[in-house]
Amino acid sequence: MAQILAPCTQWQMRITKSSTSACPMTAKMWNSLLFRQNKKGAIAKSAKFRVLAVKSENSTINRVEDLLNLDITPFTDKIIAEYIWIGGSGIDLRSKSRTISKPVEHPSELPKWNYDGSSTGQAPGEDSEVILYPQAIFRDPFRGGPYTDLTKLVHYSNFVMKVICDTYTPQGEPIPTNKRHKAAEIFRNPKVIAEVPWYGIEQEYTLLQTDVNWPLGWPVGGYPGPQGPYYCGAGADKSFGRDISDAHYKACLYAGINISGTNGEVMPGQWEYQVGPSVGIEAGDHIWGSRYILERITEQAGVVLSLDPKPIEGDWNGAGCHTNFSTKSMREDGGFEVIKKSILNLALRHKDHISAYGEGNERRLTGKHETASIDSFSWGVANRGCSIRVGRETEKQGKGYLEDRRPASNMDPYVVTSLLAETTLLWEPTLEAEALAAQKLALKV
Repeated sequence: MAQILAPCTQWQMRITKSSTSACPMTAKMWNSLLFRQNKKGAIAKSAKFRVLAVKSENSTINRVEDLLNLDITPFTDKIIAEYIWIGGSGIDLRSKSRTISKPVEHPSELPKWNYDGSSTGQAPGEDSEVILYPQAIFRDPFRGGPYTDLTKLVHYSNFVMKVICDTYTPQGEPIPTNKRHKAAEIFRNPKVIAEVPWYGIEQEYTLLQTDVNWPLGWPVGGYPGPQGPYYCGAGADKSFGRDISDAHYKACLYAGINISGTNGEVMPGQWEYQVGPSVGIEAGDHIWGSRYILERITEQAGVVLSLDPKPIEGDWNGAGCHTNFSTKSMREDGGFEVIKKSILNLALRHKDHISAYGEGNERRLTGKHETASIDSFSWGVANRGCSIRVGRETEKQGKGYLEDRRPASNMDPYVVTSLLAETTLLWEPTLEAEALAAQKLALKV
């Protein structure tokens, strides 16, 4: 970190060639420093003053931080937009910034952009251009902005924003990692629109120490005490990374992410936050937006974010992304019968859902640690060891929602949310298959 050093004696610039002592000088001191005359007159023209780039524990001047906090509002009407997209692995997030000349009210007003897909594993080197289509806008908690009304993103002389994009070839075809395109088609279906699908997604994640890739709060190469006191726990020996969780919570609220809560999880160093209720494609946009914010916060904190569904093998809980789902018919009187019919459809398409619910999920869905086995489908009321859980209140009221506990923490929310809508609202099983599934699951619809 750069420091400005000046002679200590009364902060006077009475420097001689023999001067050797130096002490840190604050920015205010630098700006207000007056050249004084000594008894013999003005400072000799040959005297030299040096600015040294050294590190000191005292009076640190962080000029980079000053620039990051710089208010540019009085000087420009332009906007900084951070274009964000999903990389070649299907789970990594990439972004880059550009200047926009004026405020916008809708993502469609933003220009399309492009990037080098050969560097993200999404295009060959000889035809590497991938096109970014802006799809959703959020406020940027990292660069800030002069907001007075946090419910809007428009009519400000200067602000910054995060732009969630999906990805296309120059010919306008969605590339393979663009899962948003198909999801949007499903959510545009009139049958799906009429049912107003709601989602509440529980995103679990693990914080890892840098270099060693071992959970935060764990002794390096060792293990903490067994699970039990950590879930929603408080205290230095139970909670590891609360500042990151809290920072993420506030940053999401600032950004306009529909975050609804957060808590410490069962495995130490593991946390969860919830997003929703969100309608349709919005659920995927908000989860990806919240993941990007979490990546940036852990970057600044010097901690590694892991969405691996089973980051530590053994007697430890894995990390999931439980997805709560309901339709208009489920939420109305008689909705419990609609929920049971939906469970039948989900049972019949169990393999299709499992194959789309996250990489490495077989290490998590073992039938232990509050999971069902990956090889079989089950449902139950208030049973966290089932594939699908129905809450006691839903059973009591005769309407409500279901919770799909199968998705892994690294699932693509566009895939999971649209597949739930497709299976329960658009897909029709044969009567024979439905009868067999109902008998096996002891369901009457």
